[in-house]
Amino acid sequence: MGEAERGEAAPRHRIAFWCAKGHETRVAFATDAEVPELWDCPRCGLPAGQDQDAPPPAPRTEPYKTHLAYVRERRTDADGDALLDEALSRLQARRGG
Repeated sequence: MGEAERGEAAPRHRIAFWCAKGHETRVAFATDAEVPELWDCPRCGLPAGQDQDAPPPAPRTEPYKTHLAYVRERRTDADGDALLDEALSRLQARRGG
């Protein structure tokens, strides 16, 4: 299949993007297309920018929190002790003890 069968290709230019690990990615864009500020690096997945000397920083990922960790953020130890005592007294009352 030649270009005559597919039609003419749009004029393009290649833009280089660099990630924080130094990987270079060259992406072809149509000359009239809007070039994005960031591009995901296909090698490591970090965001890549067009400035080789100042690539975008890696995004900060929050560690996984358990349900208990979220509860502890919302309640003080005194609140937790009061809730536990209340739950234990209800359980003892149901069991007849």
